[in-house]
Amino acid sequence: MHQSPRTCREGDVLAVVSQSGPTVSFFDAASDRHLGQVQVPAEPHELCFDATHRLLWCTLTYRSGYYHANGGRRTDLAVIDPDTRRIVEIVDIGPEHGPHGLALDPARGRIYVSVEGAANRPGGVVVIDTATRRPVGRIDTDAPGPHWFAIDPAGRTGYATNKEAPFVSVVDLERGVLTSKVEVPGSEGLAVSADGTHVFVAGPYGDFSAAAEGRPPTGIRVIDARSASVVDILPTEDIVLPVHQTSTGRLLAGEVRMAPDPGSRLGRHAPGRLTVFAADTRKQVGELAVGLFPLTITSSPDGRLAYVACAISSTVDVVDLETLDRLARLDIAKLGEAGAHGLAYLPRPA
Repeated sequence: MHQSPRTCREGDVLAVVSQSGPTVSFFDAASDRHLGQVQVPAEPHELCFDATHRLLWCTLTYRSGYYHANGGRRTDLAVIDPDTRRIVEIVDIGPEHGPHGLALDPARGRIYVSVEGAANRPGGVVVIDTATRRPVGRIDTDAPGPHWFAIDPAGRTGYATNKEAPFVSVVDLERGVLTSKVEVPGSEGLAVSADGTHVFVAGPYGDFSAAAEGRPPTGIRVIDARSASVVDILPTEDIVLPVHQTSTGRLLAGEVRMAPDPGSRLGRHAPGRLTVFAADTRKQVGELAVGLFPLTITSSPDGRLAYVACAISSTVDVVDLETLDRLARLDIAKLGEAGAHGLAYLPRPA
């Protein structure tokens, strides 16, 4: 008999960004009850939870809009106390701008933030000390728009995906330098395997205005970390944006789907798809329809529950990964076109 996936989640919290809210909302992980929210400056994107200091980091990426269509790039991050649900500090990283991806190295007390390039510098990764909450370094990625960023379990190597540049940037976090470029035809979300030997990268770049006929095959590129080369492609029917690996070795991909619409060249948004692979065998083990435009995925620490944030429907689907049943759909308030985005699972205080 299967144990309920809600068992032993009392006190755990799910944090969800509303990009146009602009807010960070908090939900009880056991009951899905809305606990409250924090108003943040425009336009929040991603979240990262630092359990050591019990603080939630939130990137504030644009003054309005989104990548390629925005009202200016912001230069700051919000640091939030999730227990009192208040902003502790707004950290200014200027002149760096367009902060987006976040990756935490708790052992070294570092948080890494991907930032977009400018006329006088390429995109890169800003290194922040989690104790002082101040930048202590920068690593160039040699691409204009590094977006998602992930690090290996050892905290020695980082990977930045680049929407338009035809490569994934590989950086040495200890030396603070770019070490290689892995050829990928534009890339979106990524995840590093639990042993650090492989990196799973969504590609190609989600340019929905491009003709499908000339587009490289959609799917997840598997990069061998040692050789810094693509060794496999996990095929998908549609463009993948977010990629996430659970603690139990399941690889989760969010596919964005469009349906034909005579009144629109791009079509209309159709329900997205959560596609599940086994990371070790690289075989697809299931799929499930989710909301419109899946943009972020996370999971509970035990790997039993997945959370899929869908920006256009502004919903979060809560999925039992053992049965692939949707347990709940959380509605996230939005003021503009894009709503639900960044996610973080916060275990209850010890």
